[in-house]
Amino acid sequence: MTKHETISGGETQLNPPEFSTKFGEFIGIGPNGNLWVDGCDVQDLAERFGTPLFIISENELRHRYRLFRDAFRKHYPDVEILFANKSNNGLAIRHIMNQEGAGGDCFGVNEMYMALLAGTDAKTLVLNGSNKQDEELEMAVANGLCINIDAMDELDRIDAVSRKLGKSADIGIRLKLDLDPLKDRTGVAMHGPGTLKEQSDSTKWGMSREQTVEIVNRALKMDNINLKETHFHLSRMSNVAADFAVMAREMITWSAHIRDKTGWTPPCIDIGGGWTFGKWYGTGPNSQIDDDSAATADDYARLCSEAIKDEAEKHGLPLPKLRLEPGRALSGPSGVAVGKVGAVKVGDKKKWVNMDLSTNHLSWAAILDWYYHSVPVKDAGREATETVDLVGPLCNSDEVGRHRKMPPLERGDFVAFLDTGGYTESQAARYNAQLLPATVVVAGDQVDVTTEREQMRDVVGRFKVPARLMAASFTPES
Repeated sequence: MTKHETISGGETQLNPPEFSTKFGEFIGIGPNGNLWVDGCDVQDLAERFGTPLFIISENELRHRYRLFRDAFRKHYPDVEILFANKSNNGLAIRHIMNQEGAGGDCFGVNEMYMALLAGTDAKTLVLNGSNKQDEELEMAVANGLCINIDAMDELDRIDAVSRKLGKSADIGIRLKLDLDPLKDRTGVAMHGPGTLKEQSDSTKWGMSREQTVEIVNRALKMDNINLKETHFHLSRMSNVAADFAVMAREMITWSAHIRDKTGWTPPCIDIGGGWTFGKWYGTGPNSQIDDDSAATADDYARLCSEAIKDEAEKHGLPLPKLRLEPGRALSGPSGVAVGKVGAVKVGDKKKWVNMDLSTNHLSWAAILDWYYHSVPVKDAGREATETVDLVGPLCNSDEVGRHRKMPPLERGDFVAFLDTGGYTESQAARYNAQLLPATVVVAGDQVDVTTEREQMRDVVGRFKVPARLMAASFTPES
């Protein structure tokens, strides 16, 4: 149905299939009426690999990366895209991003280790975190990552590691921007209640102006420390591109302040993540659904680039290199999660469709009131005639899809949730001793398991019983 072809010395060629209804470039309703991911019928994939199942379209992921990259390159001269590994930290995903030329944002020693294991150029990786451990700092310095400082004692700790290893260290500083123009702007409660400014002010992240100046002045006196960038992350509090442009402008305002106080001008600004994507059927937080009116990659690129250029000219600053860290905007629309219908219960006022897919797997549905669009896998375009709650098997309410218009579903049917490639596998939990799902990556008509389905031995094997408890349980009283 589709082709997947790597051009020698160039990019993998992307040939989107023909779909009667498109949910993405490589996800839609295929020739037999079922949901397809690229050249594979999702009904076949669910029967072959079992459920719950995560499916990633390799070509959709490549497409989303290129969309974002090309939008920013169109509007800004020097751009580097760092994939937010936390959104989907599978090794296969990292390999795909490496092949596309993406750098990466790492949180913690394990994400950093996996990115390095996948062969990512360490100079395109940044290490973020509010409480970095010695092991993290040593791995970062040894491999040449840029470490974004987020605590006053971190510079001294990096300096000590650098001297111990005999290697210089690259550093950035995570900023606590003022964001005064966003003091009355409201959006999604990603960091508790309040306006965008109030939420940003209340988080643990970032260093104040005074702290940033102190860190820079001290770092300038260390011949083993290389100051590389400043960093900020607005997150998905808003899907309005102008809000991100406010943030990008203030990064330059701070650059001028830092220059005036220290003599050092940040050669690179990293404006983080939180970029969203819209779908015609809706996706994202229920309080601010991302539909066709949501900002596009080009909207973000145009407005942020204009703000950076304008503010740099005002302050007589050279244009810095621009780094950004899209995660869910790339991985989210590349994934589909599939569950199998079990018990269908009809109450006096409501109908519940139980599945083996739960909020363990789509955790944002519960913790962030996130909307993932649901479709039946078989005959995916059939008319939705009833309203049901799509629920998982956990001991809480476990509402994966509340009040959904769906066609009649029966035990054994499969239901797919769209745009579930980001913050699903990487945030999956084991509540009620549920086993973690498998993941397959599809490219054309090729399919490969990239995460093995968890087995009971993987869960039970971690548990231990102290000898004293076993003795009390099993030793007969004398």
